[in-house]
Amino acid sequence: MPENIHNFSQPGVFLLTALVCCGIVVFRYLLVAGTFYAFFYVWSPARWATRKINQKPYPEGQFRKEIGWSLLTSFIFGITGALVALGWQTGVFKIYVQPDVYPLWYLPVSILIAMLIQETYYYWLHRLMHHRAVYRIVHQVHHDSHVASPWTSFSFHPLEALLQAVFLPLLLLFLPMHPVALVIYLTIMTVTSAINHLDVEVYPKGFAGHPVGKWLIGATHHSLHHKQFRYNYGLYFTFWDKWMNTESPLFKKLFGEKTKEAR
Repeated sequence: MPENIHNFSQPGVFLLTALVCCGIVVFRYLLVAGTFYAFFYVWSPARWATRKINQKPYPEGQFRKEIGWSLLTSFIFGITGALVALGWQTGVFKIYVQPDVYPLWYLPVSILIAMLIQETYYYWLHRLMHHRAVYRIVHQVHHDSHVASPWTSFSFHPLEALLQAVFLPLLLLFLPMHPVALVIYLTIMTVTSAINHLDVEVYPKGFAGHPVGKWLIGATHHSLHHKQFRYNYGLYFTFWDKWMNTESPLFKKLFGEKTKEAR
């Protein structure tokens, strides 16, 4: 990092950095979740009626609770962001800024590698959080949203938020990433989480059988997790669910039914 930048180890600078990071996470969450909610639920709900997965109305107060938990999650993610900045400055994390350190093709590859590693981490963490000894303490807050919405995407108990937040610092201990790659990666995480919790299937008919589409998680796939609990633990991709035989047997049937009219 440049030598003339503020020292993130100073308490005041660290706190300010954490607040800035928190603000960025909150803004990104509200922008992405709010845009999806406005487009699919406010501006043109009739157009997407045939793609709506669950017909049950949302309970009164659900969105308010989800946003409240999400703001707390954003604070935890913000603290993590400040820790990443501190680790970057002290050389603990493998964040590089010089464009010639790695070839240009490595930037998108590093994003894909990060997503694949996170998929593995999250799949097994997710299964652990569904263990009866852990579920009520850590994961039930997220499942209080029986029918998910875009606002559900960051609605976690603080312990779950912390377990998710520690992944990025651990990743950066050994995986070199450019700041641009980090921004893209975190944006992908936010957008895909909103899509998976949208409860409106945005992918076209037959996507579940497409050579690429069959490996990607969407709203239908994840809505079954909120309904059935013991299936579909993935984050971005379906490969761990397929390999471990935890993909819901209802997925292909429901996916076909809910996407009869390709948009």
